[in-house]
Amino acid sequence: MSSLTELSGGPALRQERRVVTEIPGPKSRELLARKQAAVANGVGTVLPVFVQRAGGGIVEDVDGNALIDFGSGIAVTSVGNSAEAVVRRTTEQLTRFTHTCAMVTPYEGYVEVCEELARLTPGDHPKKSALFNSGAEAVENAVKIARYATGRQAVVVFEHGYHGRTNLTMALTAKNMPYKHGFGPFAPEIYRVPVAYPYRWLTGPENCAQEAAAQAIDLITKDIGAENVAAMLIEPLQGEGGFIEPAKGFLPRMAEFAEQHGIVFVADEIQSGFCRTGQWFASEDEGLVPDLITTAKGIAGGLPLAAVTGRAELMDAAHTGGLGGTYGGNPVACAAALGAIETMRELDLPARARRIEEIMKPRLRALADRFALIGEVRGRGAMLAIELVHPGTKEPAPEATAAVAVACHRAGLLVLTAGTYGNVLRFLPPLVIGEDLLTEGLDILEGALSEA
Repeated sequence: MSSLTELSGGPALRQERRVVTEIPGPKSRELLARKQAAVANGVGTVLPVFVQRAGGGIVEDVDGNALIDFGSGIAVTSVGNSAEAVVRRTTEQLTRFTHTCAMVTPYEGYVEVCEELARLTPGDHPKKSALFNSGAEAVENAVKIARYATGRQAVVVFEHGYHGRTNLTMALTAKNMPYKHGFGPFAPEIYRVPVAYPYRWLTGPENCAQEAAAQAIDLITKDIGAENVAAMLIEPLQGEGGFIEPAKGFLPRMAEFAEQHGIVFVADEIQSGFCRTGQWFASEDEGLVPDLITTAKGIAGGLPLAAVTGRAELMDAAHTGGLGGTYGGNPVACAAALGAIETMRELDLPARARRIEEIMKPRLRALADRFALIGEVRGRGAMLAIELVHPGTKEPAPEATAAVAVACHRAGLLVLTAGTYGNVLRFLPPLVIGEDLLTEGLDILEGALSEA
């Protein structure tokens, strides 16, 4: 265990929960008042505690409270905050240069990250990458590449999907509030089809994959025309939509249909990638080999970096100068990514994610047996969730979900909500979190459910 915490930056911060004030405490409330005066109201906050340090599985605020982290900055700090290799490599890079723009004068770090992505992503075909700043940017560029390569315009996305907050990615995203409401009009030629959501499939989970795929293919064929579709874009394990794991068989059938009709199959692995689900990429679970894959979040240990990786002939389709951006593949962010990947390999973080599932999932299922509020436990690896419903029904219970989250926060456990209906509690602990903190966090969750 010591090697795990040392490499993840853990020893500098005691790995124990500590609640010494109400949450948020007086210093955080003072800073919150400053935030409200200076920061746009549209920038929301899940839990207004202001952080001064973080590492391992702990986030420490300015009042001295130490919270157990079940959020990882929304699946970003999978290797822990301030992981040793990330700090070492970024510090070295900072002393050399911070920016030249890779499109002006390139540098080795950019190439190294692209080489790593070619090695790590599914498939043994020739691959190339382009680097960007955010997940939304990666998704937009994947659409650009697919449209250019195919000469087509239509893009197929799926119910409950989330792909970003820019104009195009808002159009790709399913949920209206808070992501899209009032921000239209949106980009055209976006078409949404059903996803195989077993818990809410009307005829039950047994036929979900087959029926959902048939419906989706029928809509594509009749309403759009498969010959007009440039790209099919899906999260192999949906994130903001509620950690929906499509029924087995659905994704391979959709990928097969895409291949048959010359449609670029794009896996959005921004939240599910980089060891989060117990494999390097969630696509691997059913042997999917996407034509393009988008990554961000966990790629660089907390620094802004994103990528599109895919078949070399697709990635090379766009004209020179058609892909890029001033900060895309910033040298410091590239150094951080190389440090994060080093940490993932050295600590075997896919195995660590599977161990987290071994600890958490049985306990969550036991809670579901005890509390009728929990309609379903789902997810893989360290990407797990519970969907809360009114007992005896499948009617979403967003108010209870919010109440449970608040109770967790008060007790010193940072959790996040999600879901199209706002009724999902999602758990994204750092992959380096100690097992004692996992257990304690689940104890707090149990108490919060009892309150609800």
